[in-house]
Amino acid sequence: MRVAVVGGHGKVARALIPLLVERGDEVVPLVRKQEHADELRGPGVEPRLLDIEAQDADAFADAFAGTQAVVFAAGAGPDGRADRKRTVDLEGSLKSIEGARRAGVQRFVQVSAIGVDEPLPDDTGEVWKAYVEAKRDADAALRASDLAWTIIRPGGLTDDDPVGTVLLSESAPRAQVPRADVAAVVAACLAEPASVGRQWELVTGDVPVREAVAAG
Repeated sequence: MRVAVVGGHGKVARALIPLLVERGDEVVPLVRKQEHADELRGPGVEPRLLDIEAQDADAFADAFAGTQAVVFAAGAGPDGRADRKRTVDLEGSLKSIEGARRAGVQRFVQVSAIGVDEPLPDDTGEVWKAYVEAKRDADAALRASDLAWTIIRPGGLTDDDPVGTVLLSESAPRAQVPRADVAAVVAACLAEPASVGRQWELVTGDVPVREAVAAG
């Protein structure tokens, strides 16, 4: 299939792209800067320019044209400015959902964050609160859509080498997981129809990725 990846220059996306290409998929990373597009372009990889914050749902639909699946892997991260959690993590997801609908793309996999439905303590900082609320609301919007969605909620992300085994569950203990294993789970979900309509938390565990995704 041809897969559009929103946040195509992010760390999860850059781990995902070669996994998809290796199995014969075509990848359309969506990036804001031409130099990022030039860096990613290669066999099976044809980047397109998209400014998540500045452009509207029609631009997203245009960027998704000719694809069969969308992966939303963008994020402003838990640090930085609170307002960007809304414009990237929430509004970027909302525009991706609407853009997919307009482009006729049904399959949609979203990378979120563990525990974002849990109540926040009263002393939660502004930036972290904005981050959690953005991820929570983006997930709720995707679940309410008519798309063939999957939501992956990883624990603390690391740049470690992939372990290859995970714990994938509706509720998982807070722990870490390499970004490379998150990418592997996303790739497996795209190839596994049984993952449609599922929301999973993801941390390092004992079950091989494909087996975990197939078992649900």
